Amino acid sequence: MSELIEPIGAVTFSEVPNEEFLALGMRNYWDGYFAGRAAPLGLAPAEVVHAVFYNFADGEVARHIPWVWGKITPEEAIAVRERGSAAALRQRIGVLADSPDLGRIADLTTRAAISAPTEGRPLYAGLRALDIPQEPVAKLWHAATLLREHRGDGHNAVLLAHGISGTEAHVLVALTLGMKPEEFGRIHHLPKAKLAAVINGLRDRGLVNAAGQFTATGRATRQRIEDLTDQQAAPAYNTLTPHELDALITALTPIATALQTTDD
Repeated sequence: MSELIEPIGAVTFSEVPNEEFLALGMRNYWDGYFAGRAAPLGLAPAEVVHAVFYNFADGEVARHIPWVWGKITPEEAIAVRERGSAAALRQRIGVLADSPDLGRIADLTTRAAISAPTEGRPLYAGLRALDIPQEPVAKLWHAATLLREHRGDGHNAVLLAHGISGTEAHVLVALTLGMKPEEFGRIHHLPKAKLAAVINGLRDRGLVNAAGQFTATGRATRQRIEDLTDQQAAPAYNTLTPHELDALITALTPIATALQTTDD
């Protein structure tokens, strides 16, 4: 389900929503990113957004929050994000957006998306407090975003329980992809000394070796984190019968495929 939901929710970070935010005075992509994604938290200070988002380096959030709230309100950001994301999704999936079955698909996805407990999941809870769009494309995007952030909140909790910081998590992802951490997009800009200190910390804990690659312990730790993240995400789908879940997987597959094709 994560592989099917992620491409739908991720249209939020594409060109169409970005252009909408830029048109309202955002200086760059990241202004729009933080305005849109943090908006369900209200006028939360940078320290709170940093804590909830978990994986940004110190000071990165503060370059955008609260500056963006001088240009746009959280309510406006929520509306812009929904409008731009729905437009991007419609554009990318083409004729599938006009399928007579899309309303049913959006309804099933929404049933799952609003069924999970909110405790310990601040970003998911903030999204749950918003009105659900009724237009099918926007509704599907909204439901996918709920499920995406529900999984993300759970993932952060698992990382925290394993003592893995946000920056360390990026290093582990880079190694999983066979990349050097200093080449990985989310951390390549960090000062070399700071990134080296993060890698040394992972080495001291036996998660990476002297060559900067996974140890057996590191690989097992990462797999355990992924498995527990899956377990934490699963309750969102318990409201669906096995038949409904199978039907949802079948219906979402061509949508996710179309999105991945347009990305390529």
